[in-house]
Amino acid sequence: MRISNDRRGDDFEINVVSLIDVLLTLLMFFVLTTTFVQHSRLKVNLPQASAEDRDMQPPAITVMVDRDGRFYVGSDEVPGAGVEPLKAAIARVAGDDRGQTVVIRADALTAHQNVVTAMDALGQLGFTHLSIATTPTPSETGQ
Repeated sequence: MRISNDRRGDDFEINVVSLIDVLLTLLMFFVLTTTFVQHSRLKVNLPQASAEDRDMQPPAITVMVDRDGRFYVGSDEVPGAGVEPLKAAIARVAGDDRGQTVVIRADALTAHQNVVTAMDALGQLGFTHLSIATTPTPSETGQ
């Protein structure tokens, strides 16, 4: 006597509904977090070094800020504090050419506000080509 079983074998199923829920949750997380990243709105154009460009461009104006917050335009110290004396000194050195490149050289220990003050003075005068000078780290120089 043969006893038959109506089952042809065990049918295995994997329920993927919960996996799809997790996948969609992760997808929504990544979509929402990537849309809130804001990039810097400040454009800083660094000068390019080549022999042809160096001959055609006028020399860059240098604005220096020491660690005590004193400003220097070129090699001359700016008397007084605030934006107005700095604007007057920059305008005196630059003349009417607002297309010149301006290099801001600030001490690493100076207050951030001093660099922002220099950038504000340059922006009020209409300068659009700013560079911030840095020095390479010892690992970049091969030491």
